[in-house]
Amino acid sequence: MARLQLDFPDDQFCYSTHLTVRVTDINSANHLANDSMISMISEARARFLFEFGSEGDRVEGLGIIVTDLATMYRNEAHARDQLLFEVGVMDFNKYGGDIIFRITRPQDGALIAMAKSGFVFFDYHEKKVMPMPAGFAGRFPAVNWLD
Repeated sequence: MARLQLDFPDDQFCYSTHLTVRVTDINSANHLANDSMISMISEARARFLFEFGSEGDRVEGLGIIVTDLATMYRNEAHARDQLLFEVGVMDFNKYGGDIIFRITRPQDGALIAMAKSGFVFFDYHEKKVMPMPAGFAGRFPAVNWLD
């Protein structure tokens, strides 16, 4: 099976936040557990969306649903490591796009992981995927669009 490769242009990252690895995030191999990394990615996504005008996981009255998540691990992280989550968006389409993540450990510059999370906008009352609100897309003029 081919290995996953994630490589993102530096100009797509437009937000960053720090998160600290908790003791409870450590697995039996004594490093950051996969499920905890996913939780940290979700927290970074929520902070990013809040910074760019969402109300929780809602933008202009529509929900945001994660459709997929790909993560490429490069190095271990340990309890009390402070990690930098750089976040951006790319590959917009009519209904959503990708939120991208580069996770590093500033203390030594180590790349810990890269991740990409697909998302769509969703109307919970009508129970269907909806087009991306123009106001959301307008916050990211440098994003490339997919048709």
